[in-house]
Amino acid sequence: KLPGTLVGHNELLVAPRVSETFDYEAELAAVIGLGGRHITVEHALDHVAGWTCLNDGSVRAWQRHSVNAGKNFERSGSIGPWMVTADEIDDPQNLRLRGRVDGGTRQDANTGDMIFSVAEIISYLSQSIELRPGDVIATGSPEGTGGSFDPPKFLEPGQQLEVEIEGIGVLTNTVVGEVDHD
Repeated sequence: KLPGTLVGHNELLVAPRVSETFDYEAELAAVIGLGGRHITVEHALDHVAGWTCLNDGSVRAWQRHSVNAGKNFERSGSIGPWMVTADEIDDPQNLRLRGRVDGGTRQDANTGDMIFSVAEIISYLSQSIELRPGDVIATGSPEGTGGSFDPPKFLEPGQQLEVEIEGIGVLTNTVVGEVDHD
């Protein structure tokens, strides 16, 4: 995510005026504490300082032609409400993760259902880039994003989004429409 794309807990998410396909993705995020490159899967979790909740906000219409563009709208994602230290989570592959919109559950899964484990993701990323302390790695989102419904259930101004992860907490944000500055 580029600077300015993530907001904190209880801050406003901004639905961009250029698209009606503003979506959410509830995810576990790993915060790197010990940097490194070419990290093995077996040692990957030793590089994690802590865990937090992340909403990987996505503008689906823009994501179709550029994942980077669709994932980097101003104030489109969120992180928090805090970081729990790595020693507070016994097994990051056994956490219940839920995404709710206006109190209704849309995503409900266990991190054990992930296609790739957190350790595999960290190891993979470290093959191409040097991970540095403070880097945040989003680990992927389960079924139930707004775009997966028929018809789609994209976020709209006034709605409240919650990302809850067992042992970490609940990240809460309200959606507002983008203000026209022209």
